[in-house]
Amino acid sequence: MKVGLYFGTYNPIHIGHMAIANYLVTHSDIDQLWFVISPQSPFKTKKKLLDNYQRQEMVERAIENDDRFRSSSIEFNLPIPSYTIDTLTYLHERHPKHDFYLIMGADNLLHIEKWKNYELILENYNLLVYPRPGIDESQLKKHPHIHFIQAPVMEISSSFIRKAIAEGKDIRHFLPTKTWEYIDEMSFYK
Repeated sequence: MKVGLYFGTYNPIHIGHMAIANYLVTHSDIDQLWFVISPQSPFKTKKKLLDNYQRQEMVERAIENDDRFRSSSIEFNLPIPSYTIDTLTYLHERHPKHDFYLIMGADNLLHIEKWKNYELILENYNLLVYPRPGIDESQLKKHPHIHFIQAPVMEISSSFIRKAIAEGKDIRHFLPTKTWEYIDEMSFYK
């Protein structure tokens, strides 16, 4: 089975994530997409990050009843900060029959040389790269395992959503319905 791994803190997951995920499972070779919830990116601080399991609950509610998607808390039990190569190695050991594809935005590919053992990632995994605002594809690294996907450009960010909620704005339509209901019920980001 070909599995796309879509890493993120999902703080919170929003319709931009869902639109890209949907596009990838319908317009690429992957059979299933796993939302890999990261406890902490080596490039981000933890100060505004909700608890791991609260963010997993938001993802679970967003993908409810869609068997093309799955949430993965695999990184919750790996050393922090989590490095993509370590997670990929661990997943490959646990699921040797799966062919894993790494999903990333063009903004992340722009800085892939800063990633731990990025050469191993490029040699052993296919990367599905979707466009991000302000990033020109000609600026990006070329490699036989890097595949550019012409998914819609999404300009919605989790930080925009957190800020809007803190300001008391009604942004429920920027989130999957059940995720919005959970955020509202728990008074997250206020």
